[in-house]
Parts: sequence; structure tokens; C-alpha cells
Amino acid sequence: MLPGTTFSTAFSAVSGASSTSTAPSFSWYSLGDLWNTVAPYFPLAVAGTIVWGLWLYRVILSARVKPIESDYRTTTSVIVPSYHEDPDILMRCLDTWRGQNPTEIIIVLDVADLEAYDRIVALEDPRIKPILFHHAGKRSALGVGIREATSEILVLTDSDTSWTRGLLDNVQKPFIDPLVGGVSTQQNVYQRGSSIWRRVADWLVDLRYYNYVPAMGAAGAVPIISGRTAVYRRAAVLPVVDNLENEFFLGRRCIAGDDGRLTWLVLASGYKTVHQRSAKALSMFPSSFRAFVKQRVRWSRNSYRTYLTAMFKGWLWRTPFVTKITVLQILLTPVTMGLTVFYIIFSRLEPTPIAIWATVAWLLIGRGIRGFSHLRRRPLDIFLLPVVTLTVIFIALPIKLYAFVTMNKQGWLTRHADQIGGDGQTARTLTPEPQFAAGREIVAEAA
Repeated sequence: MLPGTTFSTAFSAVSGASSTSTAPSFSWYSLGDLWNTVAPYFPLAVAGTIVWGLWLYRVILSARVKPIESDYRTTTSVIVPSYHEDPDILMRCLDTWRGQNPTEIIIVLDVADLEAYDRIVALEDPRIKPILFHHAGKRSALGVGIREATSEILVLTDSDTSWTRGLLDNVQKPFIDPLVGGVSTQQNVYQRGSSIWRRVADWLVDLRYYNYVPAMGAAGAVPIISGRTAVYRRAAVLPVVDNLENEFFLGRRCIAGDDGRLTWLVLASGYKTVHQRSAKALSMFPSSFRAFVKQRVRWSRNSYRTYLTAMFKGWLWRTPFVTKITVLQILLTPVTMGLTVFYIIFSRLEPTPIAIWATVAWLLIGRGIRGFSHLRRRPLDIFLLPVVTLTVIFIALPIKLYAFVTMNKQGWLTRHADQIGGDGQTARTLTPEPQFAAGREIVAEAA
């Protein structure tokens, strides 16, 4: 066929068909023009297919996970490291813990937290043991509480985290399997409606506990059991307490990141870590943007240290595929997000109103689809979609990049020796409500 000759022309010449044939024409040059048009988008399409495919893989696996059921019950020790917590918040949370009748509650307070100590003692509850201890980071307080505990199951809980009804019973059920060393709980933000940043945080927390953690839990390898409420078999924790307290990264003692460190120590010991979606906790989150950013910086630093350690020690490579790929994606988030944004802005985006709005719509629709698990519970949060989209990009790029280059800078960031309560997390940042209203919220969240 000569250059420029179409298939319809050649067919007419051979068959003697009329030159007025209405058969559609096809040209190799037309195909080439189409390829030249779409080829620049091919790298982005391939990367997007991989990312969306892995997301869908985890979402499907997570949706199939059911709460673990059994009649297993045993003794339980609740261990609470508390550093300059707002006493009102601590006492509110304590009511939810003791209301579920654990064997004992060990609260490790800093030596300066005398008001909280006196209020706990005044309860005259023999199950509650407050301990004054000079905190040298959360890990040191956890070590004190773990060694003091006498029960078979250890429930490590933050001092600003309350429990919904039935949590303590539900977290024990997975331990019927002797290979289970740790259990992750379903979590949300307490009084999410009291701040836009708490609502954003609640959206992001939902994505974690509906789309990611259940899939990894079903495989027996949740990579980080959040310390807001993390449950462990005592026999799995006692042998590794020293390694929890005395972790060094590039020559510096680690202060934060206790939950990731303990999870990997348990996994490396041969135990499984699972997720119990029927055990629900509500935790305080920052009410201000500044405190929100500080918290994300600390979490990102902890993730990098934890996951890089797991990678170089070989622990990561022994986990199931879904956990490996999730951890690698988290580590590479700044790279993948950065390349995508750079590619769109500097290579493909034309400075026209249509192109700009098309890009904005693409970002919002994609984020909306990924947020379906949250939006079906909170449909009115669709109005938060632009804020959540910008926040996710902000976390993935400047926050994670800054956290990566400063990952060995140790500190809590949102807790201070001269301040009661965390930044943006005191009782003053909450909506005033009578006690029965707080109880109603806890029951509603459990439903």
C-alpha cells in the first residue's frame, strides 16, 4: 500500500466498487496522530493504573473482613502512660475504661501530675493503680506499666482516648488463636464536629481503618498497631520490653514511635497482628491547623524510622504481600505524589481555564472515590472534599519531605513540660456537653 493510501481506497480499487462508497475510512497516519496525542500521558496512565489497582485490591480485601468472634476471655491490664494530660480529659476517659471492668488499670503519671493523681486516688477503686514516675518519654512510662501488669492481655491506651461500649470484650476475642500477639482497634476522632481539622482527621482515620488495616489484619500483619488503643499478649511483649525502651536510630535514642516499634518487635518474634473492627475507640485530635501539622510531622518521622528499620532488618520481607506493598507505598508517597504533580503542572497542563478546571475536577473526583468509605457514613462531609484533597497533597509532599530529611530529630512536638494537655487537645477545645450527652456519643459511635 502506498503512503497515504487508505484501506477504503485500496479495497475499492481491487473490488471495482464505486468511488462513491460510504464505507468508513481508516488511515495509519490517523492512528499515528492519535498515538502522538495520547503518548505523553502514557507514563501517568500506567502509574495511575498500578496505584488504583493496588488501592482497589486493598479495598476489596478490607470489605470482606468480618469482626473476629469467639468466647475467649481472660484477665486484662489497662496501661496508660499520661504526661501532663488535662485532668478533665483523663478522668472522662478513665470512666469509659473502668466501666468495662478490666482486671486492673495502671496509670503511669509524671511526677508533676499531682492533681490527676489526687483525683484518681479519690475514686478509691482498688482496680486502679496510679504511679508517679519521672517520664523520659512515652516508652519509659510504658515500660513501667508493662512490668507492673499482672494480666494475660495488656491494653495500652493513650490518656486522651475513650472506649465505646464492648471494646474490652471484643479485643480479647482474637487471642483465642495462640499465634495472635497483637490486636488493632477501630478508631475515630472524639467530638469530630468541634473543629474542621478534627473532621479532616476523622476522614483520614476512616480511610485507614476501613480501606487498609483490615486487609493487612486478615493477612496477620498489621504493620503499626496504633498506640491510641493497642492490645497485646503479655507473653509476646515481656521479652521485647528492653528493645522497646532502648531503640536507637542512627545513634540517637528514639523518643516517639513506640507503637510502630512494639508492633514490629512482636511481628519479628513470630506472632501475628490482626485487626478487630468491632472494638472501637475515640481519641482526641488537634483542633488547630498548627497542631495538626505538628502531629503529622511526628507521625511521618515515626513511620520512616519504623519502616526503614523493618526493611533493613529484613522483617518487612517476611510479611504478606499486602503489608509489604502498603509499607513500600507509604515510604514512596512523596516520590509518587511529587512526580505526578510535577508531570501534570510542568509537562501536560496547559494554562487555559478548561485545562485547569479539568485537572481540579480530576483531583477532586479521585479523592472523592477514595473517600467513599467515609462519605457513606458522613455524606455531608462531601463539602470538605476540596480541603481534604489539598490536605492530602500537603501531607504527601511538604510534610513528608520535611519529615524524611529530619526523621532523626526526636521529640513529641505536641506535648510540653510547661503545659497541661497537648497542643489543641485540651478540654477547652471541646464543645461543652453534659455527661449523658458524652455517653450518647460513645454509644452512637459504637453502632
